[in-house]
Amino acid sequence: MSETETLNAYKAQLEAYLKNLPMAGAPDRLREAMRYSLLNGGKRLRGCLLLAACELGGGDAEAALPFAAALEMIHAYSLIHDDLPAMDNDTLRRGKPTNHVVFGEALAILAGDALLTHAVEIMAASNHPRAFPALGEIIRAAGVGGMLAGQTLDVTNEGAEPDIHLVEEIHRGKTAALLTAPLTAGLILAGAEGARVEAGRKYGFHLGMAFQIMDDLLDLEGDPALMGKTLGKDQAEGKLTWPACVGIEQAKRDAEKHIGQAVEALALFGEKAAFLQALALSTLHRVQ
Repeated sequence: MSETETLNAYKAQLEAYLKNLPMAGAPDRLREAMRYSLLNGGKRLRGCLLLAACELGGGDAEAALPFAAALEMIHAYSLIHDDLPAMDNDTLRRGKPTNHVVFGEALAILAGDALLTHAVEIMAASNHPRAFPALGEIIRAAGVGGMLAGQTLDVTNEGAEPDIHLVEEIHRGKTAALLTAPLTAGLILAGAEGARVEAGRKYGFHLGMAFQIMDDLLDLEGDPALMGKTLGKDQAEGKLTWPACVGIEQAKRDAEKHIGQAVEALALFGEKAAFLQALALSTLHRVQ
């Protein structure tokens, strides 16, 4: 299969799993708010990366679905909270009204909380023999030293002078952490150890850095219709971004360098890594 066909196959498998999640015990309105953001389209990049990494390590992608779904739930929770008036105050996400616009701020906060905790619940309930090491990789990436660290640095340094070292720390936590965890967790679920897991960790870091640099660039040069959200807000709000530190052209070169390092990181897997390497290269041509 081509890269696109492989990605679509993983995505279809994951979408079906997400749509069938019962979210048992949730009041109807809470479930509705959770599903609104969880099933509101998206690339499903994090979940697909985990499934691909699991197969790269020789594992069973179907058995890894609870962990891929958990990543998507954590990502959805983070976007709900990002969009709140106290954070980025966005009213559009993927071309639709954001969660708090539809359900109100209180229920949006609860929906985000519910998605995060339910993600942990479905991973912990998995019968997979390596469930807890994989769960640990994912939750650490989402936690105080990962995504939350990056988000905190982001919101507390608005208006600060551009500082490339600080921006790297923001991007490392805010984006790269949750693009690294799919690789390490997926490989762990497959039974991989040592150098193979570390190769996945390196790939995920460089992919995540490039992905966020491209996101910064798209906020300046992207098409709002394709992005499905308001653009230009980073600059207007004094956010620390890669282009603000080094300029647009150098930012593009830096993204290319990170992608080159991501591709090289998987060389030890040989031809089996072709899909993930091609997926990394496609990041440089993002339009949304």
